[in-house]
Parts: sequence; C-alpha cells; structure tokens
Amino acid sequence: MVLICFRKQPKMYEEEEFVERGSFGGFEYGHDYESHTGDPRLDLEYERERGYSGSSYILPETIKSFLVELYTAIRVEPDLYQIQSLYDNGFNKLTDRFFKNSPWPNADVVAPIVDDDGIFMILYKELYFRHIYARVQSGPSIEQMFESYYNYCDLFNYILNADGPVELQLPNQWLWNVIDEFIYQFQSFSQFRSKLSKKSDVEVQMLRENPKIWNVHSVLNVLHSLVDKSNINQQLEVYSSGGDPDSVAGEFGRQSLYKMLGYFSLIGLLRLHSLLGDYYQALKVLESIDFNKKNLYSRVPGCQITTYYYVGFVYMMMRRYQDAIRTFSNILLYIQRTKSMFQNKAQLYDQINKQNDQMYTLLNICLVLHPMRIDESVHSQLQDKYQEKKLKMQKGDMSEFINSFSFACPKFLSPVPPNYDNPVNYHKEPYLLQQRVFTEEVEQHNLLGNIRSYLKLYTTLPLSKLAAFMDMSIDELKTALMGFKHKMKNVVWAGSSSGLDGEFQSGSEVDFYIDNGMIHIADTQVARRYGDFFVRQIHKFEELNKNLKKLTIGPLKSGIHQA
Repeated sequence: MVLICFRKQPKMYEEEEFVERGSFGGFEYGHDYESHTGDPRLDLEYERERGYSGSSYILPETIKSFLVELYTAIRVEPDLYQIQSLYDNGFNKLTDRFFKNSPWPNADVVAPIVDDDGIFMILYKELYFRHIYARVQSGPSIEQMFESYYNYCDLFNYILNADGPVELQLPNQWLWNVIDEFIYQFQSFSQFRSKLSKKSDVEVQMLRENPKIWNVHSVLNVLHSLVDKSNINQQLEVYSSGGDPDSVAGEFGRQSLYKMLGYFSLIGLLRLHSLLGDYYQALKVLESIDFNKKNLYSRVPGCQITTYYYVGFVYMMMRRYQDAIRTFSNILLYIQRTKSMFQNKAQLYDQINKQNDQMYTLLNICLVLHPMRIDESVHSQLQDKYQEKKLKMQKGDMSEFINSFSFACPKFLSPVPPNYDNPVNYHKEPYLLQQRVFTEEVEQHNLLGNIRSYLKLYTTLPLSKLAAFMDMSIDELKTALMGFKHKMKNVVWAGSSSGLDGEFQSGSEVDFYIDNGMIHIADTQVARRYGDFFVRQIHKFEELNKNLKKLTIGPLKSGIHQA
C-alpha cells in the first residue's frame, strides 16, 4: 500500500487562541455561515432565507432531491449520463439559485440524507470546497484549506490504494475539474502561505507546525502515482502508432476512471512544472502526447485549452518562438470555431475568455520578438484588439512588455515554505524572477527591429553606412548583426513525438553575409499565396448562398400551399 498524502489533523489550540465563533443548531457557523445580527426581526428573516427552523438546519426540498438523485446515480444505480446531467446542469443551476455567494450546506448536514456514504461524501466535499474557492467572496479560511487537502488525500488514497479498480464512474469533465482544482488549490495555498505580513500569530503557528499540508512532494506524488497506475504513457505511445491501447493498459488502465485521471495528471504536471519555472520538465512529461493529432483523450475543452496555453508559454520562455506562435495560433483558431459551445456554461465561458485574452497577449509578444505569418482570422483579431500594444513593443517600450507579460503569465509559485520568522510577503518573488529572465531576453532584442527594417530596404549595404544609421561603431554593429542571426535562429519542432525535439531553423525574412566591408542581403520571404485564400472564401460564399436559398424557398413553398 502506498500512502499518497499525509492525513494528519492539525494541532488543536486552547479555546482562548481561537476567535470566538457562534453555533446554531448543533454546528458551527464561524466560517460556513454568517453570525446573527442581534436584531430578532433581521435574524428571523435571515433564518428563513438560509433554511433555519428552530434548532435545526432544514435543507430546501429541491437541494435534498438533487443530492439524493446524485447519490443514486453515483453509488446506488450508477448512470454516467445522469451524473453528467446533474453535474453540468443541476449543480450549477442550484448554485446560482441558492448559493451564489455563500457555501453549500456543510457535510454534516448532507450526510444523513445519503446514508452517510463515505465515498459520496468525499465527492460532495470536493464540490463543496471548490465552490468556496470559486464563489464565496471571503474565500476559504485556513481551516477549510486544511480540510480540503485532507479530503483530496482521502479521495486519491481510495482510488490508488485499492487492490483492484474501484467501482466508480465519473464524467470526464468532473475528473478534469478534480485534477485542475487540486493544482489550483495547491497554488492558492502556496501564495497564501507566502503572504505573511497580515497573518495572525495563530495562523503562522498553524502553518509552521503543518509543513506537510499542501506540500509540493505530496502533490507531485499524487500526479505521478495516477500516471503510473493508469499506464497512460504506454497507452498513448501505442495509440499514436495505431495500436490498441488496451493491450498495454493493465487492469487499472482499462477503466475509464484511471485512464482519464492519468491523462489529466500529465496535463497537471505540465501546469505544475510551469508554475515552478521548470520548463524543460514541463515539456518532458508530455512526450507521449501528440498535440497535432486529434485523440480520444482531449475531449474536454477546458483541458485542451489549458494544455495549449501552458505549452505555448513554455515554448516562449525557452526562446522557441516559432513553436509558441504555432501552438497559440492553433488553439486560438479552435476557440474561435467552438466558442458558441461554451456560452451556456457561464463559469467555463469566463475562464476560456480569460485564457483567450492571455494567449492573444502572449502571441502578440512572440510576434514582436519573432515576426512571422499566422492564420488570417487570428491575425485579424490580433490587429483589432492588440495593434496599439504591438506598436509600443516594436518601439522598445519595456513597460508595455512587462505589463503584457504580467497579465498573460501564470501565477508562479515557490515550492518551499517562506521564512516564518521574517513576516514579510514573499509571494511576488517567483514572478519577479521569471520577469527578470523575460526582460533580459527582450532587451537583447531591442536593436533587432531597427536592423531588420534597414536590411529589408537594401540588397547591398556598406557596413560603415549602416553603422552611421544605427549610431554605432563598426565593431559594435558586427556584434549586433551576429546577435540578429543568433536571435532569429531557434529550435523548431520537426514532427517527432517529443515536444522537446527539434532542429535549428532561421525565422528571419532576410538573410545576409558580410564580405569586404559590404553586407549582402537576400530576401528569404516566400511570396504569400493569395490564390488559396480567395478559393476558400469563394467556397464559403457559395455554401452561404445555398443555405440562404433553402431558407427563402422553404417559407415560399409553404405560402403557396396555404394559398
């Protein structure tokens, strides 16, 4: 048996160490429910709104019915389609109606309704804590952060420590959200832990005495254990070569629960290593995934978009701009074509919109540093929204580079706890380190734009003349020209299975060599193929025309029959 997480209760402090908290109906409402106002009239109205009656908490019948249905679909009569419907629609609708800015009922209130089923209660608490992180304005308390971690320990220990595959079916969207939220809560806790200036002595003491809670080793252990248990890397390799994944899946990997959790854990590892600034390892964990081929494992839009966002960002930070531009262009085109699918899912739609804006910003940065052609529709969107920022960056405005990077980059974190004896905020240090790496690279590109613009005007040009234009000595100009050649050449993915592999290619529109004090320049830009673009537009127009004719002829015929 492998212990995946550390399941240890935090030290209980003496009563006087806690902030005074009230209780009502046998359970505490210190951080789950608001306290009474002291005004009987307002308190009575408050109790009616929240479902209190006398000394007990009464769940609305709608909520009770939903919980019973969900419990039945998961534990009594497993029905994946029913779970999907209740999870995607029922939970979100009831949240908007009853718990838009407040927590769902405490687990102690829900347990009697579902026969105190342990596995269902773990799943319910996963939804309960996720909702607190996402919707409750005050956010989770430190106790809730601890309890959420313990709940994830219980869930992953149940899945991974079983002698055989567990009898549990959950929709792919829910499984992705479990992994996504697990890493998000680790990220949130790491940032919370690093903001020491406003923490009470009790909170600092709790953090100091519980170093294993939300420890980076525990998080990595969970993700790697899920990958190993599912044999997902072996399955992906066989699938990519056209074979049957089940032949190498093993007892656990054949089950959808383990297979999808394994796949989503690979994406989770990509995200986690990116947050820690280990870009090589971030791509290394994805060696078995072919991003340029549609596969059975990428049917969850949120997972697909997250994957491309982090892969594109990693390529950018590794100075592989051509691969970053290709990655961002592909996923932005996908979002353009499928955006209507997400409009009815408010939370997912907001998340995708934010990542969409972040990826356009990163694409804008990459195109300034490494100009190249991209898809027309993506380029059009970029011109409409980001042209002003692009012009500023092309002029070498460092503040614009920093603002764009700050908006679009992930929230970097440190894997180690802060120094609790020095109560200052450490949460910005990982970001500032990555920003420094980025700005150093941008500063090295500062002269390249001017050099490129001059080279594009000539076929031959004396070194002395260009040096006069650039207000530099000839030796400084030679160094800058060699820097231009170096920066315009980067590793480009060449179609292998690993995203790390590639070959050096030049991405510059102009090439040159120096001979006897003269710069000889050749335009390497391939003429744009306008014909293909116009043919595609003609086909689209013809298809649109046919559809319009069908729409107009249909009503006309029905009118004739009526006459």
